[in-house]
Amino acid sequence: MADQAFLTHLSETLAGISAEGLMKRERLISSAQGAHVQIGGRRMLNLCANNYLGLADDPRLVTAAKAAMDGHGYGMASVRFICGTQDLHWQLETRLARFLGTDDSILFAACFDANGGLFEPLLDAQDAVISDSLNHASIIDGIRLCKARRFRFQNNDMADLEAQLIAAREGGARFILIATDGVFSMDGTLANLPEVTRLAAKYGAMTMVDDCHATGFMGPQGRGTPAHHGVKVDILTGTLGKALGGALGGYIAGPQPVIDLLRQRARPYLFSNALPPAIVGAALAALDIVEGADDLRARLIENARHWRAGLTAAGFRLLPGSHPIIPVMVGEAPLAQSFAAALDARGIMVSAFFFPVVPRGQARIRTQMNAALTREDLDFALTAFAEAGRETGVLA
Repeated sequence: MADQAFLTHLSETLAGISAEGLMKRERLISSAQGAHVQIGGRRMLNLCANNYLGLADDPRLVTAAKAAMDGHGYGMASVRFICGTQDLHWQLETRLARFLGTDDSILFAACFDANGGLFEPLLDAQDAVISDSLNHASIIDGIRLCKARRFRFQNNDMADLEAQLIAAREGGARFILIATDGVFSMDGTLANLPEVTRLAAKYGAMTMVDDCHATGFMGPQGRGTPAHHGVKVDILTGTLGKALGGALGGYIAGPQPVIDLLRQRARPYLFSNALPPAIVGAALAALDIVEGADDLRARLIENARHWRAGLTAAGFRLLPGSHPIIPVMVGEAPLAQSFAAALDARGIMVSAFFFPVVPRGQARIRTQMNAALTREDLDFALTAFAEAGRETGVLA
């Protein structure tokens, strides 16, 4: 039985989190994920999902998932190297590699696991990894697990990146890996991959990009931020849980020796169950849809443009950019939570982001566009944002 003093300590910690206005609370959705969801019997307009192309409730993916279960069962009940690999897993890994233009890919339960398992098998104490300061928590955790020397550069600061490359090279690093998000998810800004890859070539470094918030809708045929910028990177990680259907599952794609070694040494791969057949079958269908989804990508871009213009005209403070992630900056966590509650009362589902997800004083409502939203949806939401902003004092 847990020590009572320990439980009291945890309860006091939780009370402190609540008193600071930093408590995160989950909402129960009683419908499929989509442009609209059911919460507590109310139909809500959803502006906070990573469902960029609107595929999370697409009937084609549901049909593909059911067909995969009919032919391959419900779950694998094992890790892959023991008894958990099916032909569907191989098909999806081959399909992802072809889609991304790499030699091969390897599946994980989530991209958090992919990033967590990437660095330790590939790098040791003779090597160095250089990480952007705003990289996702999974990259940070993955780097912590490896023995390579760690360097950090300020977000998208290419002069600082070059300084760290020089330091790593002068420090005698055998191999150097630059790690960056393709899109920084809290801000909706893009990594400067043209300059990152130029500097990597100049100093003999490799590049790794987490493309979770780009795969499927950025670049030609949705092939991600490297394709968007017209550059090549060495290793790509990504997810099936956002634009590619919105379920779960992650991957690493890259050169054959990298993927082969990860199959032997990546701990989250070796010690986690294989992805269930339904997820794999739906992901294969999602890739087929995504490659021909120029219409959905065009609608997503137009929705983001209209939404950003409308919020700006209303007087909200936004971070600059063109990505479908459009943060509305509020400042303090309690105000962000009050603003989210006022929007909820008007039928808008949003989430307040605050410390420790973002730095103190930079609380925000991170709105996210998707292709399933209509112009009527967006105009309804713009009215609600203006009303809630005035009510809460977010707008003067």
